[in-house]
Amino acid sequence: MTTKWVCSAAIVCLLAAGCGVPKSKPYQDQRSTQNAHVNEQEATLESSLDDSVFDFEPLPSPGNIEALTPTTTPQATVSPKSAPTAVTPSPSPRTNPKKAAHTEGSSSKKPSVPVQKNSGQVRISQKKLTLSQLVVKYPDTFKLRGSSQEKKVALTFDDGPDTRFTPKVLDALKANQVKATFFVLGSQASSHPDIVRRIVREGHVIGNHSYSHANLPKLSVDKFQNQIMNTENVLQGLIGYAPRLIRPPYGAINEEQVRWVADHHYLIVNWNVDSLDWKSLNSEQVLNNIMQQTKPGSIILQHSGGAETQDLSGTVQAIGPLITKLKAAGYTFVTVPELLHVTKNK
Repeated sequence: MTTKWVCSAAIVCLLAAGCGVPKSKPYQDQRSTQNAHVNEQEATLESSLDDSVFDFEPLPSPGNIEALTPTTTPQATVSPKSAPTAVTPSPSPRTNPKKAAHTEGSSSKKPSVPVQKNSGQVRISQKKLTLSQLVVKYPDTFKLRGSSQEKKVALTFDDGPDTRFTPKVLDALKANQVKATFFVLGSQASSHPDIVRRIVREGHVIGNHSYSHANLPKLSVDKFQNQIMNTENVLQGLIGYAPRLIRPPYGAINEEQVRWVADHHYLIVNWNVDSLDWKSLNSEQVLNNIMQQTKPGSIILQHSGGAETQDLSGTVQAIGPLITKLKAAGYTFVTVPELLHVTKNK
């Protein structure tokens, strides 16, 4: 009996021991292989991303940021040697398939965060600045007014010279003994050289208003440069100096062009008082528009030339009363270089 009982107990122990060993080992091998695959998949995904993925434009919406990540991921193969060292055993007796799937999904989304951030930075850096922002960013190159500490103003006249209105503007200025600044077009100066010479002879200052009144922001830097240099070449032969002052048509210019202006030692001069005379207003309307806006240091925009359909008679007729009223209010009239304390030539 005793011998039979001992033998039965021994058989039971052997069966228990034999069943326990294979239960743990296959789990460890399986878990190590699975985790090593996930880790290697992450490493492969991250190494497959390069800087070019941050240059995509336009920015993706939050719903499709993942589209920037590779659409296929190489399946990693794990050698038996690397598996045991890649993982620390977990006390969990069984792998949760949902958790593993979540881990893989999370790893594939990791690159989406820096993509969003960097693409956002690219968009900000490429954002076009407004004219007011350009004035703030380039205060030594882009001017709208003079010092508010001096009760001085500058009359400026654009788009000439022509034979209809420019001589009349010059007559009115001469009668009131006021010097002004004329921003002239290269094409018009080439067509009416005698009027350009008269402007200079009577003590006024010449500025560059482009060659053909082009919308400068739509031009490449090379074409923009041609607009400025072609006008400068015409004027230098007529007035003896290369004007430093540039007024872009419509007051419009972009940042790349502003940098070119700064690099070549010019000065952009727009205005802070608009007469709106280009609308063919009468003299009373022109006068009221200017008087309502003028302050110490103002640069006043008017025109001495324009399209054949424009009538600038109101501009000419308003010059005398405007000068009288502003002088009575204590203002002095100066040219733009005097107002800004800069030279008229480069």
